[in-house]
Amino acid sequence: MPSSSEQWFARARAVTPGGVNSPVRAFAAVGGTPRFMASGAGAWLTDVDGASYVDLVCSWGPMLLGHAHPGVLEAVGAAISRGTSYGTPTTTEVELAEEIVARTPVEKVRLVSSGTEATMSAIRLARGFTGRELIVKFAGCYHGHVDALLASAGSGLVTFGLPDSGGVTGAMTADTIVLPYNDLPALEAVFAELGDQIACVITEAAAANMGVVPPAPGFSQGLRDVTARHGALLISDEVMTGFRVSRAGWFGLEGVVPDLFTFGKVMGGGLPAAAFGGRADIMGKLAPVGPVYQAGTLSGTPLAVAAGLTTLQHCDDALYAHLDSAAEKVGAMASAALSAASVPHQLSTAGSLFSIFFTDQPVTDYASATTQSVEQYKAFFHSLLSQGVYLPPSAYEAWFVSAAHDDDVLDRVMAAMPKAAMAAAAVR
Repeated sequence: MPSSSEQWFARARAVTPGGVNSPVRAFAAVGGTPRFMASGAGAWLTDVDGASYVDLVCSWGPMLLGHAHPGVLEAVGAAISRGTSYGTPTTTEVELAEEIVARTPVEKVRLVSSGTEATMSAIRLARGFTGRELIVKFAGCYHGHVDALLASAGSGLVTFGLPDSGGVTGAMTADTIVLPYNDLPALEAVFAELGDQIACVITEAAAANMGVVPPAPGFSQGLRDVTARHGALLISDEVMTGFRVSRAGWFGLEGVVPDLFTFGKVMGGGLPAAAFGGRADIMGKLAPVGPVYQAGTLSGTPLAVAAGLTTLQHCDDALYAHLDSAAEKVGAMASAALSAASVPHQLSTAGSLFSIFFTDQPVTDYASATTQSVEQYKAFFHSLLSQGVYLPPSAYEAWFVSAAHDDDVLDRVMAAMPKAAMAAAAVR
């Protein structure tokens, strides 16, 4: 008798490409049937067959407070009782923007509905502000499914072994220069040749879509120095790190001030919300006050801003200390178990984001990230899944914890690690 997840997956494949609405959910990178989830509470997910899992995905980052947080549910319930969307300004979207401005160097912010929309709009704004066309990104950094940014992107593309995406023309990527991550000399060489044509450099504040690869010491400041010297803008993509690794995101850890930020995930509290913002003179180029057009019917939708504002209001120093501690403990558990099983690996961290690379090589960029054994990760993943621990179904994604990952939750993870490490060790 097929499981309920298998039955639902069969139904989904009949009406949806691959049976999923975002590729990595399909389990194609690890094999097997994706679990269809019925509910989430705190640090736990429960699937349609009634099995429970410690959640180390946290909806790919947004669930900072854990699933079904009472404060967020109350705020969304109150918002929905007043109607779902008006197509007009609302007071809560102003309050959310004020909260973002208060936490970061952003002077003005525009709310949108997805991280892809935020990066796409930030790139357009950078071109409109500078009057230049070229953009620079780094191999393995993923900035959403914007055509011009799918050149050598990480995340789903590397998961599925796709160098680029079908449907993206050469014309769309012709103005995109792709450089190795953490390589300042390569950046300086490109600017020496083309500096007066480059509108912006966009980088993940800490790379988390080829697995977690933090910026090398001095790399972020080097980006700031080179772009400022040549009159280009620096865009820090904090969709993953924003308000998750600290009260002020990655900026709160390093203190390097870009010209523009992009945000998402945590600032939506589990509902679709994202933003881009930065210096007032740059943001002043946006319509309706400037010539760079951007719009969205559901930008700042009442439900999403209620969830996001409430989430941020619960994010205090104690919460971030707990996240750091829980992430450190889970990473140490995994590393200790793999070491005991003599499995070569690298534990890579960026604040409370972390991941395990199954390789004996240091991981500092996209090329070194791809030296890992995805077959060992598959075995590790499925062993943990069978023991009630849900990891990202890809070797090239970050792991996440939440405020709800307490000692009882971590005990479940610890108990499952030795068997999972042995499963990885059996793959040669």
